[in-house]
Amino acid sequence: MPARAPIISHWHVAVAAEAVAAAQFARIGLDVSVQYGANQPEFDLVVVRGERLLKVSVKGSQDGKWGLTQQYLRRADYLRAANRWLAEHHHKTILCFVQFYNVPLDGLPRVYVARPEEVAQRLKESSAGRGDTILYEYHVWGPRSQARGTTDEIPDEWAFSKQRVLSLLDESL
Repeated sequence: MPARAPIISHWHVAVAAEAVAAAQFARIGLDVSVQYGANQPEFDLVVVRGERLLKVSVKGSQDGKWGLTQQYLRRADYLRAANRWLAEHHHKTILCFVQFYNVPLDGLPRVYVARPEEVAQRLKESSAGRGDTILYEYHVWGPRSQARGTTDEIPDEWAFSKQRVLSLLDESL
């Protein structure tokens, strides 16, 4: 793997992630509407093809993981936190995860797309079924963890592709 890129601010990661996501959706022939002004609580972009549309919540990262449900966590109940997070998402919303970790400046970040239900399920399965607030791109749990020896990773089917996005659009009808 190439050397890790220097750390940039969370704001810069978010701006770069939204730009990459918008470009990727446009590259597969979708109309993309980018919000202007203050962020909406649930989405950053809208993608449209004909009568079908999806709201897209873009999450950028430069460390191999995305913190998603920390604000919902009470008394280490990770499963309930995932359910509370899921309840705030509309059926026409998808998540677009953009990962800059170990991506050279002249390379394209890794991009994944998933329905909120898929993300919540992955969070619940994390850490050998204990659950977690963090979605890991790839993480092997260490020997001091309750989940020692297990691996959490994003499912292969979440990889950004025209087929995957069109399938999510079809499901949104």
